Amino acid sequence: MEEVTEATEAAQTAGEEFMTKTSDFIDWVHGLLTWENLFKLIGGLLLIFIMWIVYRLIIRAIKKSKSKKMDTHKKQMLSHFIKYIFYVLVVLEVLSLLGIKLSALLGAAGIAGVAIGFAAQTSVSNLISGLFVLTEGSIKVGDTVTVDGITGVVDEINLLSVHINTFDNHMVRIPNSTIINSDLTNINYHKTRRMTIAVSVDYSTDMKTAIEALKKAPALCPTVVADPAPAAWFDGFADSGINMTLAAWFKPADFLQTKNDLYIAIKTVLDEAGITIPFNQLDVRIKEDENPEIGGALPKGQPAPDSADWV
Repeated sequence: MEEVTEATEAAQTAGEEFMTKTSDFIDWVHGLLTWENLFKLIGGLLLIFIMWIVYRLIIRAIKKSKSKKMDTHKKQMLSHFIKYIFYVLVVLEVLSLLGIKLSALLGAAGIAGVAIGFAAQTSVSNLISGLFVLTEGSIKVGDTVTVDGITGVVDEINLLSVHINTFDNHMVRIPNSTIINSDLTNINYHKTRRMTIAVSVDYSTDMKTAIEALKKAPALCPTVVADPAPAAWFDGFADSGINMTLAAWFKPADFLQTKNDLYIAIKTVLDEAGITIPFNQLDVRIKEDENPEIGGALPKGQPAPDSADWV
């Protein structure tokens, strides 16, 4: 009986505590449900909605801008900057609705700043590097770049990383700190680029004829530009031929077509001039031996012996 009584009393005590806490919670909710708080909530939500409308209008205006000074890279950079400002304003407004003062938040951030700083060293490094990448102008969306052994087209530039689409259709995310600390090659940075092709001619070729013939090749390629002008020169005497080099300028977007056209044109002009491109040849000689038993070749005209004669 005593155990039943103790259990009953414990249950009653737990029930009273539950009812007390429930009553306190209800009182707290009733305290929040005041006209003042309601108008404050409606005003805050209305302000966030207005900020969202303004944000969307600004982003749409940036995307539809046809200004010559506003390229894709600058549009993307400005859109990201406005997006981050919008997020910060929304967070501050929500904190204000919850009754959290900004001064108290900054004080708490100062206390936790050291711990968070050690944990976020990489992110902070990428963020700072991202500011340099965005403002430096060394790359922009659509450029073909090579960085840290990866080659591809820049799809997106963010504050933390750059997204590159490789030629085999792989998306590679490169941290901005890697871009800052590595050698970066931007193929599209200038309006034109140069291609050099090495070719060899036979030693029996007249060198003046060879150089004049090679100079005719760029004219057969429609994607080769006239300024800077193409050039051809001798580049040394090799073991099997005279080395020559042809250089031509073209727009980066015409890389593959220019390369194919130049090789075809070089072969065409050399063939028309009767010039031979040498290639390595291998002569194989078999030494004849009078004694076939030591593995040499049989003398001419002698038939092969039976297998029994070799035993």
